[in-house]
Amino acid sequence: MSLDEPTDLVKQQTLTRDAFLGGRLTVTQPERGFRAGLDSVLLGSAVAEGARTLLDLGAGVGTAALVALADIPALTATLVEADPAMLALAGLNARANGMGDRAKLIGLDLTASGRVRAAAGLPSDHFTSIIANPPFFDPARGSAPSPARADARHMDETTLDTWVKTAATHAAPDGEVIFVHTAEALPPLLVAFTQRFGAVTALPLLPREGQPASRILVRGIKGSRAPFRLLASRPLHEADGRAFRPEFDAIFRGTARLIW
Repeated sequence: MSLDEPTDLVKQQTLTRDAFLGGRLTVTQPERGFRAGLDSVLLGSAVAEGARTLLDLGAGVGTAALVALADIPALTATLVEADPAMLALAGLNARANGMGDRAKLIGLDLTASGRVRAAAGLPSDHFTSIIANPPFFDPARGSAPSPARADARHMDETTLDTWVKTAATHAAPDGEVIFVHTAEALPPLLVAFTQRFGAVTALPLLPREGQPASRILVRGIKGSRAPFRLLASRPLHEADGRAFRPEFDAIFRGTARLIW
C-alpha cells in the first residue's frame, strides 16, 4: 500500500507507506533508492528472543529494528543512521507504530572513531544484540541514479570490516552480532567475523531449491570459543510460482520468527 506524501523529510521524493508482518507494522520510506524489504524482515526476525538491548547499525528507515521490537515486547533499540532524512523517517516510523518510547535514534557515521561514537551516546560492551544490513548494489533493483546514491548502496571490504569492528566494540559479552548481505560478501564477512567472534554461524538463503544462494545471514557471539557452523541452505520460494515456502511465509506474515 502506498500514497503520495510530500514532506521536508525527503525533499523532492515521493514516499510510500508499506505494510510488513501481515499489517502489524507500517513503514514510510522513499519510493526510489534503497528500500527496506524482505532482507530487513529476515534480519529483524533473526534476533534472539532473549535480547533486551538492540543496536541497529545503518538503520535506514528503521524496518529491521521495528520488526524486532514488534516481536520482542521487552526489547529496546538504538538506531544509528548517517543520513538525516532516513533517520527522521526512522523516528516517524517508530512513533507511528507505537514504539517511540522504546527506540533511541542517533545520527552517526559508523566509520567514526570510538571517541566520537561514545560522545554520541553509544556505550561499549553494552548491547545484547546488534544487527546490520550494510549497503550493497543489487542489480535487480535497478541502477543507482547518481554517484552519491551509488556510494550509499555499496561499501568496499575495508568499510565492511569497519562495521563488524564497530559491532564488536558495542556488543555485550555473550552478545550476538547479525549481518545480512549478498552471498558474494560471505568471504570478507567470515574473515571479519571469525577474527572477532566465536560461534560464527552462516545461513545461506536461496531463491528456490537448486539455485545459487542470493543472501547470507551471518551471526557471531562475542567472547564465545565455539566453532564455525555452516547451516544447510534454505530456499525462500516454492519450486513453482512466487509463493514463499511455509517457514518464510509465516515470518513475512508476522506469525513466526527465524529459527537458526
